[in-house]
Amino acid sequence: MSAAESACPVSSYNEWDPLEEVIVGIVDGATVPPSHIALKATLPEDQHDFFRKHAGKPFPAEQIAAGKRDLEEFVHILEAEGVKVRRPEPVDQLKAFGAPGWTSTGLYAAMPRDLLLVVGNDIIECPMAWRSRYYETSSYRPLLKEYFHGGARWSAGPKPELKDELYDYDWTEAHDGGPFRSVISEFEPTFDAADFIRCGRDIFAQRSNVTNSFGIEWLRRHIGPEYRIHVFEFDDPHPMHIDATLVPLAPGKLLINPERVTKVPELFKGWDVFRAPKPIMPPEHTLYMTSKWINMNVIMLDEQRVVVERSDEPMIASFKKWGFKPILCNFRNFNSFGGSFHCATLDVRRRGTLQSYF
Repeated sequence: MSAAESACPVSSYNEWDPLEEVIVGIVDGATVPPSHIALKATLPEDQHDFFRKHAGKPFPAEQIAAGKRDLEEFVHILEAEGVKVRRPEPVDQLKAFGAPGWTSTGLYAAMPRDLLLVVGNDIIECPMAWRSRYYETSSYRPLLKEYFHGGARWSAGPKPELKDELYDYDWTEAHDGGPFRSVISEFEPTFDAADFIRCGRDIFAQRSNVTNSFGIEWLRRHIGPEYRIHVFEFDDPHPMHIDATLVPLAPGKLLINPERVTKVPELFKGWDVFRAPKPIMPPEHTLYMTSKWINMNVIMLDEQRVVVERSDEPMIASFKKWGFKPILCNFRNFNSFGGSFHCATLDVRRRGTLQSYF
């Protein structure tokens, strides 16, 4: 590592170099966003009614409290493993905001992986497609300022207008293997950071219901020719975030969702490909904004240590069989809010340098 990299508080190039500093989200004040077509395209079918009835209201207090307990356990585990943990600041998610043509309330500050993308020493604010997440980075602003004053780059994608022209109000889900139809257009660049996953000089991306080709191209030009962005398509009728579909775990080791990745991209020829075991999430467990395949949403602390949900015995057994060292953490209650360990974190600093693995 160069002297400049050593001094900079932000430095992360992949998903597996030894983790030194991480931001972990919070569920304080988590609020159901106003009903909108952009949500319909991504929510589980059995949650549409809940979101309609509770739009603009806090999530149930007991579920917020349970999610907070899971997060505190996770933070304790990370600190015990030698990782410095930072947290965003709570803001009033019920306070209305907006721009010409629309108003909204907020969502939460639970998933830093969705809205911030670290590429080397650059921490990038993403132009998100959900109106309820327009100001979500405000919870992270004190940290962003601190990192910038410490020498990091701090960038932001073009602030989207989120006009009606961005959305396909006639959207319906593709069926019978038809082509993916996104709920967002190419009106302006939008993307969530979680639709990108880093592997040194190679970054893997997908077009989704929050990330359009315009947004991917903006990021490609912003990070420059030092990096290569590869856009993949998967067998997923409602894609949103790549980190429960395709997850590089270490050099030469790839975890895939066997239902969505029916053909492994040729780029990974020669890699060990691990097929995630079928989720065992109980059917009665509430998942507001994600599928049960959130069991794939693990975080690597280095090339061997991996944080896994404590009750996910098939995944724990698989990681052991594959030669990894699982670290167990209760996280089912946090899963209800739409993410798991990878979503709930932003790895600000990993001990390593920019490399090519292909």
